[in-house]
Amino acid sequence: MLSAKSLFQEILDNDESFALFCSIAAGGESQGGWENGRIAALVPPSERAMAGKISRHGADEDKHGRIFQALMRKRGLKPVPVPPDTDYTMLLEKYGIGLSHDRLRAEQPLAVEDIVVYLAHSRVTEQRAAEQMDMLRAYFADHPDVGKAVRMISHDEDNHLAYTHEELLRLAAAGHGRLIQRTLRACALAEIRIYRDVSLAVMAHMGRILGWSRARSALLAAGIHAVYAWERFAGWHRMVSLRMPERRNALGGTAPTAPEFA
Repeated sequence: MLSAKSLFQEILDNDESFALFCSIAAGGESQGGWENGRIAALVPPSERAMAGKISRHGADEDKHGRIFQALMRKRGLKPVPVPPDTDYTMLLEKYGIGLSHDRLRAEQPLAVEDIVVYLAHSRVTEQRAAEQMDMLRAYFADHPDVGKAVRMISHDEDNHLAYTHEELLRLAAAGHGRLIQRTLRACALAEIRIYRDVSLAVMAHMGRILGWSRARSALLAAGIHAVYAWERFAGWHRMVSLRMPERRNALGGTAPTAPEFA
C-alpha cells in the first residue's frame, strides 16, 4: 500500500536514498543558518531588539544541519552532492523570494521593509517545515534511529513559526499591515510552486535510486500535482493568516548549547 509513511520508510531503509535525503535537508538548514546570521548582523537600529531572536533562529537552523550530518555518520554514510533541482532554499532565492544573498553579503544595514520581507518569507517556509515535521513526528517519533532528531527539529520549527506570527503582528500594529499581507501572498504563491517542483525532482531522484516502476512514479507525481492544485486554489491561505501564538517569545534568550543528539 502506498502511503506517506511507507514512502519515507523506504527512503529511510536504503543507504543511498537516506544519504540523499539527509544531504538535501542538511544543505537547506545550513543555508538558512547563514541567512539568519547575516540578517541578525544587519538589523536596522529600530529593530535591534529582534537581533537576538534572529540569531537564535539561525543557530537552530545550523543545529538542524548538524543533526542531519550526524544521522549520516551514525550509518557510516557521507554527504552526497545536492542536485540543483532539489535545492529548495536556493530556488526560492532564484525566484526572488526573501532577501537576496547579494543583499545579505553587503554591509549596509537593512531597512524595516527588508525585515518584513524576511519575516514573511520565514512565516511561509516555516509553515511548510512545521507541517512536514509534524508528519514525520507522527510516523517516526519513536523510531530508534531518527526519532529523537525528528522530535527535536519539530519542536524548533514550531517555535520558529510562532516567532514569525508574533513579530509580523507587532509590525502590522506599527503600520506595516498592507506590506505584510502583500508580501505574504507573493511568498506563498511562489513557495507552493517551488515546493511542487522540488517535490517532483526529489521523487524522481528517489525513484531512480529505489527502482520504482513507471506506474508508481506516475502515481506519486499525480499526488504532488494534486496537492499543488489544492494549494493554488485555497491551501495557500493557511500560509498568510496571522494569529497570536500560544508560544509567546518563542525565540527569546540565547540559543541552547545542549550536546548534539548523536
